[in-house]
Amino acid sequence: MRVRTTTTTTTTAASSNPLAGLFQRRGNASSGEEKRATLKRELKRSIAGTGRGVRCTEAEKQSIDAIARQLERLNPTKDSDVLGPALSARWLLEYTTSASILGTARPFFLRANGPIYQTIRAEKLEARNQETWPFFSAVEATLTPLSKRKVAVQFQTFYIFSLLPIKAPPTARGELEITYVDDDLRISRGDRGNLFVLSR
Repeated sequence: MRVRTTTTTTTTAASSNPLAGLFQRRGNASSGEEKRATLKRELKRSIAGTGRGVRCTEAEKQSIDAIARQLERLNPTKDSDVLGPALSARWLLEYTTSASILGTARPFFLRANGPIYQTIRAEKLEARNQETWPFFSAVEATLTPLSKRKVAVQFQTFYIFSLLPIKAPPTARGELEITYVDDDLRISRGDRGNLFVLSR
């Protein structure tokens, strides 16, 4: 009796087509970009109408923080580049949990009701926070890198109505970690646990 032996060769798509792996990597990158874009839209929708965070409930704050954390995991900027040119810009504060910036302990008419900007000059390690209407107050600070994406912030001079300078005390300092930055969005976290979302 003759026994017929059949040899089956299994060839993977990757071995039969050397470009398959490349296409797969491109597909994964595209999927990451789509997810990032979706999360950015979610974040912008969530913070819209909150008055930079003044009108947020605790549940809304937690939801916004959760979206921000998902985005932080998809940061398109390498850690080595976070404190570079990508950071230098005039950023508009869209949302924060910082009570001191929001002025939640002050009457409404004593709060900053106009846009709030933060200008960072990464090459000079300088920053300037600028309120607009109604008081136009500002503060200038120097930055000292602590890691690839974290800086120590030493406030130097406060300006009342953008005119009257007041030297900041040595205790006026903090830390800021840049957890996400791309062409038009930045997420940062302060040393007191505050979240900051800014756009340009």
